[in-house]
Amino acid sequence: MTISSIIDRYKSNPAYVFLFRALALYIGWYVVYEIWLHPSEVLDIWVVRSTLGLALVILKFLGYHVFTGSDRLMGIDGTNGLWMGDNCNSLELCALFAGFIIAFPGGALKKLWFIPLGVVLIFYLNVLRVVALAVIEKNFSVKLLNFNHTYTFTILVYAFIFALWYWWIRLNGLKAATQEDSGADNDKN
Repeated sequence: MTISSIIDRYKSNPAYVFLFRALALYIGWYVVYEIWLHPSEVLDIWVVRSTLGLALVILKFLGYHVFTGSDRLMGIDGTNGLWMGDNCNSLELCALFAGFIIAFPGGALKKLWFIPLGVVLIFYLNVLRVVALAVIEKNFSVKLLNFNHTYTFTILVYAFIFALWYWWIRLNGLKAATQEDSGADNDKN
């Protein structure tokens, strides 16, 4: 068996093509994020400010008196507030979502509307998560806040992302995978 035949065998299997693309995209994101984006903090702090700013607007609309501290701190009066780190700003989740969509077969035109839609939905879900955490902090215990932050909202956010992926797979299905890998034009979808 030659190296060429091994490569051809893997190239002809849509699952291996998907896994290779997903791995390459993940490595690319990791390198770009860790070397350039994260150290500069420009993107991270913009997402944090946007998330917390919109959460404050919603909390005010709900009748809460709110406060802000640094670029990363906000809360409801009478609480210690919530501090948002880079791990909680949803950037990595948006990259993970987009990487899956890019790696999975489907028309480029569909990807051009589905990826931004998914990223916006993930962002707004994260805003609602912050609002809920602030309300929990105000009305319940810190123990319940920590539990919901660590478990409940993690499960809900990942379930939502899996639901978006499922929607994408249903839009494209396995037929798209075999068409793309056989060279058929899939951008007509």
